[in-house]
Amino acid sequence: MQIPRSRERITVEIPIVITTVLESMEGVIVDLSEGGAQITGCSLPPKSQCQIDLDGYVVFGTVRWSEEDRMGIRFPFTMTEGPLFEKLAMAKTPKHAPAAYQLRPATSRPAPVASIGGGGFGRRRA
Repeated sequence: MQIPRSRERITVEIPIVITTVLESMEGVIVDLSEGGAQITGCSLPPKSQCQIDLDGYVVFGTVRWSEEDRMGIRFPFTMTEGPLFEKLAMAKTPKHAPAAYQLRPATSRPAPVASIGGGGFGRRRA
């Protein structure tokens, strides 16, 4: 059973450095929200405390789950500032969203075409 998430997860690709008391390793954030991240390329045991370093800015977190080459990290506080938050905000903007999810302006929609007696669906008569 999955518990519904309170924050929207956004697909990103952000190279970062994970640091613990004993080691540092490189990884990539592939899924990000204000409350946590999924990181690939490295893993730590669940309940491990770590910090995510991006351009000298640090976000602290706790490993919630871990697999061989990826893990989920929960932030103790909602992220509201810093380079990681800015990258999340950019990823949420429509120009960075996949084309299928971008909103089109109302003027770009084709006008409805009235069918003229027996011409078939969507056909116009000259």
